[in-house]
Amino acid sequence: MAIRDLKDLNDIQIDVLKEIGNIGSGNAATSLSSMLMRPVGLEVPHISILDYNAVVEALGGPETMMVGLMLFMEGDVKGMIMFLLQKNFAHMTLSSLLGESFKDFGEEDDLANSALTEVGNIMAGSFVNAIATLTGLNISISVPDICIDMCGAILSVPAIHFADISDRIILIQDQFNSDDASATSHVLLMPDVDSLAKIMTNLGIEI
Repeated sequence: MAIRDLKDLNDIQIDVLKEIGNIGSGNAATSLSSMLMRPVGLEVPHISILDYNAVVEALGGPETMMVGLMLFMEGDVKGMIMFLLQKNFAHMTLSSLLGESFKDFGEEDDLANSALTEVGNIMAGSFVNAIATLTGLNISISVPDICIDMCGAILSVPAIHFADISDRIILIQDQFNSDDASATSHVLLMPDVDSLAKIMTNLGIEI
């Protein structure tokens, strides 16, 4: 059966996406470790396919403040990838990169925003490179757009952009550990259906 929507995926195809998420998150953790110049451990990612409302609730509700980094995928795979970083992640990265204590949203200056954007860019690049290496597909990413806002407002962008493609999102929840710090990030992966079919085909999975 052709894939018309993420909800059409069978168990084998979902397992493939979970493995891609595991490998992508591992690559992102390695890149984060190199950037922070200290070891970064990764707990087993939790990967699910949810509708937009369920994603918002999984992230703590529509009023939860987050850093959102949005990038578009181009080439053989088209779609959107978004990193949502919670306060503890921003604190850990900014403290390491800039030597500054980050206490709350609203304290960011241009330098802090630039640092967070670069972190998102490198982690997204590592994540996408994992998909490209696994599938043999050519994938590029756009320069990230950064937004610090409530979760509901941030997610309204992909909800509108992909309204005619799918009402489901691949949600990858990562927990990073470094020294005595723990940081949470979430990856939202939204390939279009044709790109999803290419990924499955190139991995030898029947569609």
